[in-house]
Amino acid sequence: MTEPVRVGVVGCGIIATRYVADSPAFPSWRPVACADLDGERAEEFGIEHELRVLSVDELIADREVELVLNLTPPKVHADVVRAALDAGKHVYTEKPLAATVAEARDLVALADELEFRLGCAPDTFLSSAYETARALIADGAIGVPIGANATMLVGGPEGWHPNADMFYRAGGGPLLDIAPYYLTAIVSLLGPVVSVAGFAETPTAARTLGAGPRAGETVVVEVPTHAATVLQLRGGALATLTVSFEARNQYASSLVVYGSEGVLELPDANAFGGEVVLRRGGEPAEPVPYEDRGPQEARGLGIEELVTALRAGRPHRAGAGLALHVLEAAEAAVTSAVEQRTITLSTDVPALA
Repeated sequence: MTEPVRVGVVGCGIIATRYVADSPAFPSWRPVACADLDGERAEEFGIEHELRVLSVDELIADREVELVLNLTPPKVHADVVRAALDAGKHVYTEKPLAATVAEARDLVALADELEFRLGCAPDTFLSSAYETARALIADGAIGVPIGANATMLVGGPEGWHPNADMFYRAGGGPLLDIAPYYLTAIVSLLGPVVSVAGFAETPTAARTLGAGPRAGETVVVEVPTHAATVLQLRGGALATLTVSFEARNQYASSLVVYGSEGVLELPDANAFGGEVVLRRGGEPAEPVPYEDRGPQEARGLGIEELVTALRAGRPHRAGAGLALHVLEAAEAAVTSAVEQRTITLSTDVPALA
């Protein structure tokens, strides 16, 4: 129970480097092996990070691996997670939990049936900045929460990601790629979403890859790339969320929570750290000091929390139930935009202690 949980990394792309490079900060887990369908990529990654290199099937079956970290494209998330659970492993996966709500429901049910832990990114809502914001709201610092506004507008990943086409296919787009950061933050701060109304557009029908060996290749966009959503929350607050891959050469991120007595301005929900600012009535803005976790303010915090919770016998917070609820909210926004109606959600979310 005191030895680090041994983690096998499936998917050796850009985000894998973040997880593995930051892993020494976390005492409860350590990467021991890696795999990728691209054998050459896996070999290079394994050599760079001193990990055993296996095939995907070998890693999932490997007795040394106790937890599978799934960093594959969204369309295969369900397949990898299901295989790992069936092989007797705990799993932590990048978001979204699956490409569809139906697939995600099946994964949650399977993890419950087999009694293995299933965690899902994002874990940025566990950051010290957002923990501080949750405490302020719970203590009544802004009175009764009445609303929130979140935005994340960027130009799309084709300028930096060598396989950016996956962001423009099923399971991708800003509503499933970047909205989960903000939806998860909103739910963790203000409670579950009851219903969703959304509008979405695809202003740019094709994208040209600009990085890696496929640079110059054109891909057809299959999902909305600019969306605005209104969320009705169970507690009575209303939140708005705008996400986009259409704001070229820009990075606009904000999350503001409005209360009856004040306002909280929060840092980028797609990152760790940043300033928490409290405004009350006509008083000047007041930065709220907080103590962070140092190098543990990084990707991998969700795995650390999962393992700690497992050992303590309590639920983990970056869990499959929360991820399913967030995925349903994102999928509902797409459905609402297409069908021009408000969508009522069927999922709930466990209390985030």
